[in-house]
Amino acid sequence: MLFDVTRSELVDVFGEDRLATLPATAFPSAAAGTEGARLLATVGVPTGTLLLREPDEESGLLPLVGDVVDTEDFEDAPQDAGDWPVIGWLLNAHLALDPGSGKVYAFDADEETVHALHTDVSSLVQVTLRLQRLLYEFAFSGDEDDEEADFERLEGEVERISEETSGIDPLPFEDDETVWSVVGEEIAAGQRFKGDSPGARSLYG
Repeated sequence: MLFDVTRSELVDVFGEDRLATLPATAFPSAAAGTEGARLLATVGVPTGTLLLREPDEESGLLPLVGDVVDTEDFEDAPQDAGDWPVIGWLLNAHLALDPGSGKVYAFDADEETVHALHTDVSSLVQVTLRLQRLLYEFAFSGDEDDEEADFERLEGEVERISEETSGIDPLPFEDDETVWSVVGEEIAAGQRFKGDSPGARSLYG
C-alpha cells in the first residue's frame, strides 16, 4: 500500500455513519483476494464526493466495466478492462479496480476516455479522506472583508493536498483534467460544502 489508511482513522474524523464499504462477497473471484478489495470491505471511504457502487440486488455482485460501458469505444482501455469490477462513481466517471495491477481507473463514458486514477486503493481512500475532511472541517471567517483571504486559504489547502499526494502517487492530480483535479477546483471555488459543516453554514447561512 502506498498510504497507511485505517478504519479507526476514518471513524475518528467522520464517525461510523459517514463511511461506506463494499461487501467482500461483492467482488468477482479475480478481485476478491486483492488488497484493494480488502480495503474497500474493511476500511471503506467517507461518503459524499465519492460514491461507492451498489452491488446487484439479485446476484450480490458489483457490475463489471463491460456491463456499464462498451470498452471498444475506449481507445486506451486495457484488453481485459471489461472484466474489472466497477467500485464507484466520481463526477461523471465510473471507477474500476484492475485486480492485476491494483490500480483504480476512471472511465468517462461521455468523453469515451479511460485514465489510471490511482496506483492502488489506499491512494483512493487517502485522497477521498483528505478532501472530504477539508469539506467537513474548513471554516470561513464569516467576515465579508476577509472573504478573499478565506478563499486563498481554502485554495492553499487544496493545493497542499494535491502536492503532498503527488509526492507519493502522481496519478490523482496528474494534470488539470483528472476527475480529482476538477473536484479540487470546485472545492477551492466554494462548492461541495454540504449539510452542517462549518463551511456550508458560512456560505449558505
